[in-house]
Amino acid sequence: MPGFLAISPSLQKSRELNYLNAENIAKSYGERNLFENLSFSIHKDDKIAFVAKNGAGKTNILNILSGQMQPDAGQVVMRKGIRLAFLDQEPKLGANLSIEEAILAADLPILKVIQTYEKALESSEDTEAYQAAFEAMDSQNAWDFDARYKELLSRLKLQDLDQKVASLSGGQKKRLALAIALLQQPDLLILDEPTNHLDLEMIEWLENHFKETELTIFMVTHDRYFIDRVCNRIIELDEGSIYTYNGNYAYFVEKKQERLDIEAAELSKTKQLYKKELEWMRRQPKARTTKSKSRIDDFHEIKSKAHKRRQDHVVQLELQMERLGSKIIEFHNVSKAFEAKELFKDFDYVFKKGERVGLIGQNGSGKSTFLNILTKSIHPDSGKVVLGDTVKLGYYTQSGITINPGQKVIEVIKAYGDYIPLTKGKQISAQQLLERFLFDRKKQYDFVEKLSGGEQKRLYLCTVLIQNPNVLILDEPTNDLDIVTLNVLENFLLDYPGVLIVVSHDRYFMDKIVDHLFVFKGDGSIQDFPGNYSDYRAYESSQPSSNKTTTPKVKVSNSSNAEKLSFNEQKEFRNLESKIRSLELDKKALETKFNDPELSQEAINELSSQLELLIDDLNTKELRWFELAEKYESQ
Repeated sequence: MPGFLAISPSLQKSRELNYLNAENIAKSYGERNLFENLSFSIHKDDKIAFVAKNGAGKTNILNILSGQMQPDAGQVVMRKGIRLAFLDQEPKLGANLSIEEAILAADLPILKVIQTYEKALESSEDTEAYQAAFEAMDSQNAWDFDARYKELLSRLKLQDLDQKVASLSGGQKKRLALAIALLQQPDLLILDEPTNHLDLEMIEWLENHFKETELTIFMVTHDRYFIDRVCNRIIELDEGSIYTYNGNYAYFVEKKQERLDIEAAELSKTKQLYKKELEWMRRQPKARTTKSKSRIDDFHEIKSKAHKRRQDHVVQLELQMERLGSKIIEFHNVSKAFEAKELFKDFDYVFKKGERVGLIGQNGSGKSTFLNILTKSIHPDSGKVVLGDTVKLGYYTQSGITINPGQKVIEVIKAYGDYIPLTKGKQISAQQLLERFLFDRKKQYDFVEKLSGGEQKRLYLCTVLIQNPNVLILDEPTNDLDIVTLNVLENFLLDYPGVLIVVSHDRYFMDKIVDHLFVFKGDGSIQDFPGNYSDYRAYESSQPSSNKTTTPKVKVSNSSNAEKLSFNEQKEFRNLESKIRSLELDKKALETKFNDPELSQEAINELSSQLELLIDDLNTKELRWFELAEKYESQ
């Protein structure tokens, strides 16, 4: 039966580095066959990007590998003892829990070590259990777990630990789920679009974390820079077949093109051979020899190969842009704050024809608010925004398409008319337009809610572009789009004659299409930087450290002097505080044992020896703590 199995010990020796095998797995929904007979493996230290078109079943494959879903055929075989963590697109978290409670309620191995240690402290009579628990705390580095998970949450901009999960945005839930997955310290980490809902600073931190750790990773992501800098292997699902590339994204692009060129050359030869064999077939009399029958069988195989077609249709983007006058968009002394946080103050800017600007900054720095003020969805606190009379906005928002239950794909487009105008006075039917966006006639009658995330985004992009905007605003347009569609969108935007305003965490996308940046600094200012994202990072790196935008550090105390200790000293300081508290509890537990009137002299001597060693250890750690505290206070 298809399923999720563990390799028996007898097979482990032959697969020592093999963490997981997918063996002939298949999945279908009704008449729709997503994939079949797919086989590949994941080995220790692999950092794999899984690449395929939208709708090919990438999320289904991740669910099968992680054991969340059973394949219709085939099986997933995992090495015994492998610890696996999975980051889902839609994380399942307890809505009534706080952020901190969600961490502590998760199935984390380190929490079990801590719980075992706490129980051993309560049961002071079992010294062997206590010693084993103490050693486990040391080996798992569990003493500073509290500081570690708080630092990780801070990195992911989840500082309010008491905030309820129910009140979190979709992006915050995804970040909390990512934190829980990382804290599991898995051998194999499976990730579905890990960079979605992360700002650029978080992505770069995660990138460095993955490069520096020994995690084995299997992920679906469209972030090409992330793939390039993290992955050492790419597995592609293309036309129902699996192809493996032992290299990063740049290597994948080069080798895939070589493969396609070879396939095209072989197809050309097969077609020539088919023509030759077809002529032979037409000349042959009805009576066949054994030899000719064998050639006839070969002919049918050649015919099948010669008529094979790659489904290499790509999205065809075309629109009839409305005429744009000289007056476009003007910001005059625009300010906006939420509660005590000032997002931007007295911002002045006049947009010009052909302008292509990217908006970057940390989550919560005001990028989406800026777009909502521009589109007049919300009002500024002061100042004004003036739109020219000829401006026609196209706004692609993060929220995506509004899904009406029971609505079919074709009905979404027909709401804009049965015929859609294109360039040079041409028009196209709603059905033909959808075909250009890779929705075949059968798919057009699917319910919108049944589409994959990427297909929904592609449909939404279609609805924005067919309105023929001359100012195009894209807020995170790359989320959930496959790499093929992203390349087409980039090429379309390079030729787009109107004004383009983009918010995106996809650095590759930003580098390719924007000319300058609005950098939201988080202190109420917006910097106009002449260049793309890579230019900006190079500029930032060249500046003195005092001028750089850095990730807030986790402080030892509320005093700013804590930052004057080195990182390793801060970490040691935190660990010492935790270990001293633990040793004091251990000391108290040992001293309590001396109250037992039935203790033998031998037991008293043993307890005395243990207490002496513990006090020595406690004195040493207290002395080191005072050294660090003195350095901390003196700076």
